[in-house]
Amino acid sequence: MARKKADLGEPAFEEALGELESIVRLMEEGNLSLDEALAKFERGICLSRICAKKLEQAEKKIDLLLCSENGQIILKPADIAEARNE
Repeated sequence: MARKKADLGEPAFEEALGELESIVRLMEEGNLSLDEALAKFERGICLSRICAKKLEQAEKKIDLLLCSENGQIILKPADIAEARNE
């Protein structure tokens, strides 16, 4: 799937999540200097926001793509939290 021009500077969701997981592992090891830890923390916050934004965009897309039985598009909010509990 082609990415929009505005998204070219942002990693894909999977890339951002993978990098975020790597940062968490590094920070949990506790071998980083304070400056390194602060830089990783800052990058982690940025990646977390990217992931949250992309998940929100996906949820909105799901909301818009749901159709009724007769083929008409209906807006029905996706309950992501409820789906996780199933």
